[in-house]
Amino acid sequence: MKTKIRFASLALSLMFASGVALADMKIGVSMSQFDDTWLTYLRESMDKKAKSYPDGVKLQFEDARSDVVKQLSQVESFISQKVDAIVVNPVDTAATKKITEAAVKAGIPLVYVNRRPDDLNLPKGVVTVASNDLEAGEMQMQYLADKMGGKGEIVILLGDLANNSTTNRTKGVKEVLAKYPDIRIEQEQSGTWLRDKGMTLVNDWLTQGRKFDAIVSNNDEMAIGAAMALQQAGVEKGSVLIAGVDGTPDGLSAVKKGSLAASVFQDAQGQADGSIDTAVRMAKNEPVEPAVWVPFRLITPQNVDQFK
Repeated sequence: MKTKIRFASLALSLMFASGVALADMKIGVSMSQFDDTWLTYLRESMDKKAKSYPDGVKLQFEDARSDVVKQLSQVESFISQKVDAIVVNPVDTAATKKITEAAVKAGIPLVYVNRRPDDLNLPKGVVTVASNDLEAGEMQMQYLADKMGGKGEIVILLGDLANNSTTNRTKGVKEVLAKYPDIRIEQEQSGTWLRDKGMTLVNDWLTQGRKFDAIVSNNDEMAIGAAMALQQAGVEKGSVLIAGVDGTPDGLSAVKKGSLAASVFQDAQGQADGSIDTAVRMAKNEPVEPAVWVPFRLITPQNVDQFK
């Protein structure tokens, strides 16, 4: 009888211990920058996901302000605080080695979210949750190529050059272009993901008298800036096709209004849920996949109302 009581007490104590562990779980999150529109949706969705757990999971957000050194310092601070897991949205996808090494050495689970490190051979205990940026570039360019009838001039608005999302989205664009020799790239420059930079670049090209039939943008913010520049220049809406990536609320609105011909939906909630769920499972020593892929989806005037 006493043995049964001891086993029952042990089981009960383990249940309480498990509950306390989840209630006390703390995850450090270093974002590349807080003032990026899409990353704001990602951050808010991560916070919402953490609060959805029955006992709650505490997130400590830090803004790396596009500074590689600051981001590494934030990760080192998380380690010294002995957090249960770390989530990082990298500033520079080519500069994650020291972050990975620090987390692995400390034995703390690490999840890279949204931006996959350039190093594809990540060690055990390190997982990525992202979308395949190559697909985004392919989707938007294929849609534009069809609308253009396979010929014409395009310009490309590049994101941050230190980010492999820029590289891979643009690579996807150019892989589609390889099938269309009559579509030529007139210009390509970086607008570093920003609406005002996209607007300035397109305004400069128009002032220089450059002609183009479509604008391929690595994200919605630059695409919207491009549409604003065309409008200010008196260019008829829709005469120059514009495609973005992200499917932000502003991007969806621009597609509905006809300012953008298309966008590609990047699921902020899907990536947020995936990253926090993976971090929690890793902290509890539960099995996870080494890479979690959240699919992109093409947004057009015909299906835009499906996205909210």
